[in-house]
Amino acid sequence: MDTLAAAHELLVTRLSAERSGPREDPADPSTVQAMQLVINLPKQDPPTRSAVLGDAAVGVVTLCLDPRAGEEGFWRDALERWYSHRIRKVARRGRNKAWADVQSLPGVTVGSVRAFVPSAVGEVPKELRKLQVKGTELEPSGPLRVSAALPTLYMNADLHMSAGKAAAQAGHASMLMAAALPLERVRDWQGSGYGVNVVEAPAAELERRSEQAGAVVVRDAGFTEVAPGSVTAVAVPGASAEPRGAAAPRG
Repeated sequence: MDTLAAAHELLVTRLSAERSGPREDPADPSTVQAMQLVINLPKQDPPTRSAVLGDAAVGVVTLCLDPRAGEEGFWRDALERWYSHRIRKVARRGRNKAWADVQSLPGVTVGSVRAFVPSAVGEVPKELRKLQVKGTELEPSGPLRVSAALPTLYMNADLHMSAGKAAAQAGHASMLMAAALPLERVRDWQGSGYGVNVVEAPAAELERRSEQAGAVVVRDAGFTEVAPGSVTAVAVPGASAEPRGAAAPRG
């Protein structure tokens, strides 16, 4: 069974479809689906902001295209429910024992970030619920350069997003890029470990990059930190990629 093809097809078809899941009621957490992200932020030698954004981007797309997403079962079912709702992510801070405790929960760890299989907000495991959403501030750092052949995520520096908010948006950009790329290009990207370049740039630069072939624009729904409709990120395919076209923006 080609599990990557099956996981990619699920991502493409569900993100391009009209939302068909149950109506969401913010007052009822059982109706709202979200992917939790935990950032490991030790007091001594914390990761750089660019590293966190890159790890979040890689972690999210790796989880979405995990072999278990291509097979019947819990992992795929959870993603399908999430894809059918607003694509929400919640970034939390962890360190020391709290970071170690969440490693046993279903998800993917990449560097300083662990992405978890989505669930209803009202069903988030207690190990995650107790972690703070605030406190993810990190000073801007230099661009994370991997390879010109890999996708580049341009993050809107003018919005002054916290590292947690920006990490969620980087993850959103990477999964939308995966949905926009043909399967064979995704296979090539998988071979690199889904590596990305991350560049925080002014909004004017994002506007310019959005005009490149295959660019994917991420517009935020405005639940936290930024105004609804704000362009938080633009993902541009690598030099060797041949995207099918930009995926519909989600936020």
